[in-house]
Amino acid sequence: MTEQTDFDSDETYPDDFDIAPVRLTVDLGALVDNWKEMARRCGKASTAAVVKADAYGLGLEDCGTALYEAGARDFFVAAVQEGVTLRTYAPDARIYVLSGIWPGQERMFYENDLVPVIISEEQLAFWMSVTAEHGDHPCALHIDTGFNRLGLPAEEAIAFAEDVSRPASFSPVLVMSHLHSGDSPASPLNRSQLESFQRVAAAFEGVPTSLSASAGIFLGPEYHFDLTRPGIAAYGGEAVNGMKALKPVAKAEARIIQIRDAPSGSTVSYGATHQLSRNSRLAVVSAGYADGYLRSLSGSGVPLRAGGAPGAFGFIANRRVPVIGRVTMDLTIFDVTDVPENEIRTGDYIELFGPNIALDDTARAGGTIGYELLTALGLRYERRYIYPDD
Repeated sequence: MTEQTDFDSDETYPDDFDIAPVRLTVDLGALVDNWKEMARRCGKASTAAVVKADAYGLGLEDCGTALYEAGARDFFVAAVQEGVTLRTYAPDARIYVLSGIWPGQERMFYENDLVPVIISEEQLAFWMSVTAEHGDHPCALHIDTGFNRLGLPAEEAIAFAEDVSRPASFSPVLVMSHLHSGDSPASPLNRSQLESFQRVAAAFEGVPTSLSASAGIFLGPEYHFDLTRPGIAAYGGEAVNGMKALKPVAKAEARIIQIRDAPSGSTVSYGATHQLSRNSRLAVVSAGYADGYLRSLSGSGVPLRAGGAPGAFGFIANRRVPVIGRVTMDLTIFDVTDVPENEIRTGDYIELFGPNIALDDTARAGGTIGYELLTALGLRYERRYIYPDD
C-alpha cells in the first residue's frame, strides 16, 4: 500500500482550466456580436437564434442565455429535450422544435410552450388529433421546396392552405423552408427554391414566413422574408463558400505532455506513415479523435483525405506547427522544430483552432466542415466562458 502523504491543509487545487488536458474557450461576446451583425444584415426581418446540437457544441445554457439577453426572442432547437432545457434560460421566447412532435411528447410541448415544426403529412395528421384532444397550440409548417429531406411537398402544402375543410382553429404561426445550396450563391437552384417558397407563402397569406439560415441571409433581402435563422455564422464558422467568417467564438487547445527529439529518418505514430526528413523536435499533446480532433486531420504522408490534402496545423509561440503522423484516440503529434526551444515547454497549450487557426481551415484539412468540428467536441474539454461584459 502506498504511504499517505500529508499536504498543506490550506493548499487548494489549481483551476481545472489551467491544467486541463484539453480546454475550450467560448467568447460569448463574439457570439452576440456575430448574431447582431447577422440581424443587421436582415433589415426589417426578425432574427432568430439557432441553438440546436447543444448550441453547435458550445453549450446550450451559456450560449442560449447570452443570446436571449442580447435580445433574441425566437429560438430553434432540433429536439424537444433541447427545448425543455432552453425554456429555463429563455422564459418568454418562442422556441421552435425542428424535428416536430411524436406520440408521447405532447405534454412536454404544452407544458413548456414549445412550437413543433410539422415536417410531414403523418405529423400533420397526428398534430390535428393532438390539438383536437388537448386544445389549440401553435405550430409551424416545414415545406419541402427541393431539399428532399423534411417538409410537406410544396404543392400539397398549397392545397392544404386552400382546403376549406381544415379545422378553423388550425393556423400555423410560421411557414418555413430551407435552402440546400445557399452556401453557393451562384447556384440557380437558390432561385428555384425561392420561387417555390414564394408560391407557398402566398397561399398562407398573413402567416409569417422563413426561408434563410446563415447562407441564405447573404443572398439578399429577397430571401429574408419575415424571420431568418442564422446558425453557423453566429458561431464563427464560414456560411458561404469563399467568404470570410465573422468573429471567432471558440478556441480549442490541447496541453503538451511531452517534447521529444527524434532523428532524421525515423517514423512517427501508427503505421509509420510519416518519416522525418530532418532531426526534429516533436510535441505530443493530449487531444485525439476521442476529443473530436478527427483522425482525418493526420499529417503529411497519411492517405486519409481525398486529393492528398495536407494535415492540420496548430498554433503556439506565434507560429503555425503541423500535425505529423496519425492522430490517435487521445494524442496528436506536432512538429515544433521551428519553434525556439526557449519559447515552448511541457505544459504549454497548442491551439487546435480559434483566433489563429481558423475553424474552417482546420475542417478543410480534415475533409469536412466547421459544423462537424464544433458539434464533435468531446466531453473531456474543460470549458471557460467569456461573457460580453468581461
